[in-house]
Amino acid sequence: MTQTKSTPAKTIPVAEIVTFTLAGGITPEAFVALSQDSEAFVRAQSGFMFRRLSCGADGRWSDHVVWRDQASAQAAAEAFSRQPFATALMQAIEPGSIDMRHEDILWQMTA
Repeated sequence: MTQTKSTPAKTIPVAEIVTFTLAGGITPEAFVALSQDSEAFVRAQSGFMFRRLSCGADGRWSDHVVWRDQASAQAAAEAFSRQPFATALMQAIEPGSIDMRHEDILWQMTA
């Protein structure tokens, strides 16, 4: 009987991309401050690699987080709503405007 070596599964980084619009009366500055309240939680999550918050000319926002793998992204997403900052952050977003997806990062380039 021949024994074969198993190759460990390759870890594929995952981009969590959440797009949304702000609720009425919420300024960009106020929303950035609310988002910064989540910094310690996000940094402490296993697999966290990178985060960027941006806003387009059309008023749509994107919260872009890169995780080491899909399991890390899912675990953080599940824990997010139980955090003390989550209620205020979610109230600052227009209900029904949220689109959240997880995508495998297949290629990237940095400076």
